[in-house]
Amino acid sequence: MAGVSSGTATAVARGSGAAVKARDWSRVEERAREFVARTFISGLFVVLAVRIGAEFMRTGHITGLLLLVSELLVVLLTAVRRPALIVDRTWHARLIAAASVIGVPLLRPVGEGLVPDLYTALASGLGLVVIITGKMTLGRSFGLMPAHRGLVCTGVYGWVRHPIYAGYLVTHAAFFIAHPVGWNLLLLVVSDISLLLRAGYEERTLARDPEYVAYMHRVPSRVFPGVL
Repeated sequence: MAGVSSGTATAVARGSGAAVKARDWSRVEERAREFVARTFISGLFVVLAVRIGAEFMRTGHITGLLLLVSELLVVLLTAVRRPALIVDRTWHARLIAAASVIGVPLLRPVGEGLVPDLYTALASGLGLVVIITGKMTLGRSFGLMPAHRGLVCTGVYGWVRHPIYAGYLVTHAAFFIAHPVGWNLLLLVVSDISLLLRAGYEERTLARDPEYVAYMHRVPSRVFPGVL
């Protein structure tokens, strides 16, 4: 009996050690993913900053600078976001998330605006206010992949479920009106459709929490009140 007990204890100890190693490896993988994501987002921001900065020095237009501020917030909040409780890592969720962020840094600040820069800057500024308000309300719950990083249902989130995306759509439209070329139209159509699809994936993940399901019933509008 002593031999049996000793063998059992050894097996349990080995199983426990394997579980600890698996958890440690999982943490390493998660940290690696976070590092890659932050590096990738920072790299995209640098590309956009160079293009927008050159355009501003050449023309003095500020519409692009406002878009740049919005993208800077993505970099900052990605760096300080809290760990996710649940993350959708399916290939289609990854594809949609990537498509929603890659396009904007590749925009080209070229072409003659359809209206004076003052008007597109005002529209972009309005969108930026919504974006900043939404991101400050969201705080460390911000993320790019569909994930549950804690629920935020107050402030501007009491009006629509995705106010940041509403701000994006406004600033993107303003940028295109300021720089109406085919390349920008293609990128923004892909990015904005992906944003709306990403919102659906995010809600599918968050809806595993009954509190979020109740929130969806309280706030029926996803992006624009009474419209979408």
